[in-house]
Amino acid sequence: YNYVCEVCYNGRSASEKIAVNLYDFILIDLGLPDYEGLDLLKEAKTSNSEAACIILTARAEVKDRITGLDLGADDYLPKPFSLLELQSRMQAITRRKFGLKQNTVTLGDFLINLTERTIIHNGTAVNTITKKEFDLIAYMILHKNRTLTRTQLSEHIWGSVVNDDYDSNYIDAHIKNIRKKLNAYAPPNWLETMRGLGYKIIVNS
Repeated sequence: YNYVCEVCYNGRSASEKIAVNLYDFILIDLGLPDYEGLDLLKEAKTSNSEAACIILTARAEVKDRITGLDLGADDYLPKPFSLLELQSRMQAITRRKFGLKQNTVTLGDFLINLTERTIIHNGTAVNTITKKEFDLIAYMILHKNRTLTRTQLSEHIWGSVVNDDYDSNYIDAHIKNIRKKLNAYAPPNWLETMRGLGYKIIVNS
């Protein structure tokens, strides 16, 4: 998966951001110099209740780890750790949290592989989809059967909202291009426009 990241270098800054922004995944270091990490976790689970969360800790005490899990963290990772292990744990939690049992999703005649970032139609690779277009598809799959606003899609792709009208038009253009490219193989009827709201991808169980 591709992640658009926002980094905070202290607990106060993180507290301010999670109070006003919605995130899909939150990593919290329990050893913050200016803030109690478990308090920040409580705040995160209050304002971002649907977000996945991993706590990072150098603390040897099992009690802190258990407390973190009891407060709603999905996993913990002791420091030092491998970035590959962090990535694997994030992917596993993402699949579980958002209801993806595997890395591949079948949409009509299309097979989407979220790890390999490929789209296959009846054995033929679709090579015309750009990185940003795939990012949009993958993000909507993670939030399957849920309407995502243009602002939410824009924040995921670019990390912030620059201009509502500009972002909306840009998202609409990307969706139009995705449909046009996939239509060369088969109509992507699973990609729905929710008029006045946004877009969603329908994934049948």
